[in-house]
Amino acid sequence: MKIIIALLIFSLIIVIHEMGHFLLAKKNGIYVTEFSVGMGPRIVSFVKGETRYSLKLLPFGGSCMMLGEDEAIDDERAFGKKPVWARISVIAAGPIFNFILAFILALFIVGKIGYDLPIVSEVMEGYPAQEAGMQAGDKIIKINNEKINLYREVSIYVQLNQGKAADIVFEREGKEYNVTLVPQLDEETGNYLFGFRGAGKKVKGNAITTIQYSAYEVKYWIKLTIKSIGMIFEGKVTKDDVQGPVGMVNMIGDTYEESKREGAFYVWLSMLNISIILSANLGVMNLLPLPALDGGRLVFLIIEAIRGKPINQEKEGMVHFVGLMLLMALMILVMFNDIRRLF
Repeated sequence: MKIIIALLIFSLIIVIHEMGHFLLAKKNGIYVTEFSVGMGPRIVSFVKGETRYSLKLLPFGGSCMMLGEDEAIDDERAFGKKPVWARISVIAAGPIFNFILAFILALFIVGKIGYDLPIVSEVMEGYPAQEAGMQAGDKIIKINNEKINLYREVSIYVQLNQGKAADIVFEREGKEYNVTLVPQLDEETGNYLFGFRGAGKKVKGNAITTIQYSAYEVKYWIKLTIKSIGMIFEGKVTKDDVQGPVGMVNMIGDTYEESKREGAFYVWLSMLNISIILSANLGVMNLLPLPALDGGRLVFLIIEAIRGKPINQEKEGMVHFVGLMLLMALMILVMFNDIRRLF
């Protein structure tokens, strides 16, 4: 069951991503040769209109193949013949559609169970927060000039910045207060704490706040993905902390088994939440300025827009091909690492 659920989630996210490319390509009059879900050999394939639609063997990826995408073709409907801003819109549409999907799914969750306001429920005795005069009911507004909308943002900041002082702005009875807290080591847990806790319960709002906090939900996962990528380059994340498709399937399965004990409603919420995380994650990862990814293609297109003339398309295509091979090799290594962790 966990494999079926994982495939459904992966397929949804990939289809929406590629649909973004597809719709904007059609909108700009580009000839789409094939729209596929999965990679490798075709399992099922049919042609409708001018486009071939395919389901491929490996359920880890997809593509929207356009005429003249990686080579110079003298055809007015070729990708390379379209204005640079049209091409930018086509490439950017994939990640943007992932963020839109995450937002739509967040509407269901936030509308159903609410959102976690950054309100202090308890101040721990003998810790910096108490010494600074913080009280239960205070609302955290900013940490180090970073706007806080959800209590999870506070928790993540503490986890990722163990031992570091923070300038905190909080609100009480309509007035804002500024304090600087130096976290204190908790001997029992081994963690550095500011000394306050959140309410830990969700708040439901009206239609406007549901939309607002759904956007905050997506923003939270985008920021967390970006911070996680930064930690990789800083050496704070090891290869054992990185999960590939196999690890994700296992994670989805574990979440399914745990939520199943609480009933079908919680299974539904858990799977929606995982879909939000993965969709936001895919959107961010595809915007990385690496060859073969949407972000790498956008770099070439932005350079073209600035300099006023295109980069040699065959050379660009070669760069993306090499990038694709490296990404495939990386995927194999990550999958091998996932499988090794299972045994």
